Amino acid sequence: MSQTVDRALSILPLLAEGPADLGQVADRLGVHKSTALRLLRTLHEHGLVYRQSDQRYRLGARLFNLAQQAVENLDVREIAHPHLVELNERCGHTVHLAVHEENEVLYIDKVESRYPVRMYSRIGKPVAITVAAVAKLLLADLPEPERRALAEKLDYPLYTSRSTPNATAFLAELAKVGDQGWATDLGGHEESINCVAAPIRGTDGRVVAAMSVSAPNVVVTAEELLTLLPLVRRTADTISREYSGTAIPQ
Repeated sequence: MSQTVDRALSILPLLAEGPADLGQVADRLGVHKSTALRLLRTLHEHGLVYRQSDQRYRLGARLFNLAQQAVENLDVREIAHPHLVELNERCGHTVHLAVHEENEVLYIDKVESRYPVRMYSRIGKPVAITVAAVAKLLLADLPEPERRALAEKLDYPLYTSRSTPNATAFLAELAKVGDQGWATDLGGHEESINCVAAPIRGTDGRVVAAMSVSAPNVVVTAEELLTLLPLVRRTADTISREYSGTAIPQ
């Protein structure tokens, strides 16, 4: 039975390359045409493959529907939370998870610092989009026209002397973040708060969320916080692999 299931599932990657006839399927599986036909008929009955008028087979619509349902039902917060807790236990600092929704970047999870000095961020609250490290990662992943259009619509409040001053500077920062694959906010929102962040990616490699570690400089300096970047990135990669179900290149 396990061999039959294995053979049936092996047909799907073949058809993902394009339509194939019975002979091609049998050759790829290394089986007789009658065996390949039985497997294809079973997959066809379940809507996972479809037989075209030219007698070639392609992937069926139900397979795409199942994939879409699976993606829609993925909860990045549920998957990420235990990893955020573990990271918090290792470093002791505040850990955030954020997503981009309708031109805002929102915190959807937070694990508090073990230190007495706490951050005022709240789950469900928008971040300071022009300076927050998580926002930079999420917006850097947008297609260039969308990124530019959004940047030109934003206001650029000068929270501190290190805040992003205008759209030109913001677009340059997003380009840098996109190239390096991580982001920082070193006193851009609050002079005393520093932050390092890494992206969480889905099956297509696009950024679906971003996570960060933040700490006040009375607890650690910016330079000390930056030493946590490899750990933050490894945690984000672990969440990405679990979220997408695929291996993320290191």
